[in-house]
Amino acid sequence: MKVLGFDTATRATTVALLDSDGDETVERRDDPPPGARPRHTTRLMALVVEVLEAAGADWSAVDRIAVGVGPGTFTGLRIGVATAHALARAREIDLVGVSTLHALARGAGAGGAGGAGGSGSPDSVMAVIDARRGEVFAAGWTASEVAVPEATPLIAPRALAPDALAKTLQADGRAWLAVGDGAVEFRAALEHVGARIPEPDSGLHRVSAIEHCRLALGLRPEPPEGVQPEYLRLPDAEITLRSARQ
Repeated sequence: MKVLGFDTATRATTVALLDSDGDETVERRDDPPPGARPRHTTRLMALVVEVLEAAGADWSAVDRIAVGVGPGTFTGLRIGVATAHALARAREIDLVGVSTLHALARGAGAGGAGGAGGSGSPDSVMAVIDARRGEVFAAGWTASEVAVPEATPLIAPRALAPDALAKTLQADGRAWLAVGDGAVEFRAALEHVGARIPEPDSGLHRVSAIEHCRLALGLRPEPPEGVQPEYLRLPDAEITLRSARQ
């Protein structure tokens, strides 16, 4: 099976094609420099074309589309999910929505827990995405189940303050590996309660569409209208408007 996956929930745009028969993957991504705006609108379809060309595939070879449904930025999620809807309908391809947090955690749990520093392996993997406004989006899985597409998270996806996340990890008592730009940004609070965090330049902190493809192999396709963004909180514009009214 060939799965085309992409994610626009964070500042990065990542696109990949997985051929499950030979476990072959191709990924192309756009990571804006610090301070630059995301380029989802201009880069997403261009990267899709690049990936297909690099894999020597055309649309007739794609069996499934996997799109990251967040949580993440409101605008980025709309772009990614709307594009997935349009492609699935136009090309009559099965569509699967994949948690961006689960994909991020799977990449760390399946490929790099041992490289986080320290000794031994973590019991669990926490994906942490910077949600701005002093909050993070976070969810956690056991290391033994993070690669399972339908695994139930130990800590369900939520938006919360970094200090609140730190208290949650401390109360849980497991050995946690935390990855993602939120883990980097709020390293001090999370390391204070014993979480292990890779170095800032580690690839474990990057959302990769390859992991979306791998998770999508074990998920059931849905009608396009059934695949919707998981925002977890109101858009920033709505939050600002409500604050102004108070």
